[in-house]
Amino acid sequence: MSWRRGERAGARTAHRAAEGFTLQELLMAVMVLGLLLAIGAFTGQGFLARQRVEVAARELAMVIERERDLALRHGRSRSLSVDGSGGLLEAAEVAGGRLEISHNLPLELRFTANGLLIDGGTVVVSSAGTELRRCLVMALPLGVLRLGRHTGAGGGASAADCVRDERA
Repeated sequence: MSWRRGERAGARTAHRAAEGFTLQELLMAVMVLGLLLAIGAFTGQGFLARQRVEVAARELAMVIERERDLALRHGRSRSLSVDGSGGLLEAAEVAGGRLEISHNLPLELRFTANGLLIDGGTVVVSSAGTELRRCLVMALPLGVLRLGRHTGAGGGASAADCVRDERA
């Protein structure tokens, strides 16, 4: 007789599995998935904003280094427009989009035939959605590039507020 009870219990379980989930189970699953998606979207937006800032700052450094390399390779002085079409800041906008860029650069960055940067300045890149502000300092007289984190308040571009990155 106990064998028959076990057989009936197995039949009930199989029948319940064929019916599907209860409304309470489905609502709980939807609630948990919604919570996970909300957490993922919140942290994902901050991650994307930080990556936009990182990419833009590194793109600026690469454009400057590429221009310096061209001056050295061709043995002629060169200049790189800061604003406008094909300029330095356009490279950062293409790389990151939705960025805030402040700088104290001249209209053009000039390079000597031996690759020295004649004009210096600081560029600060930031984006909504993150507190990360990256800075790129072009120090004179050798035109050394330094990438770091901008720690100053406000939107001013100051080399004194640019803390050097250990990994840059």
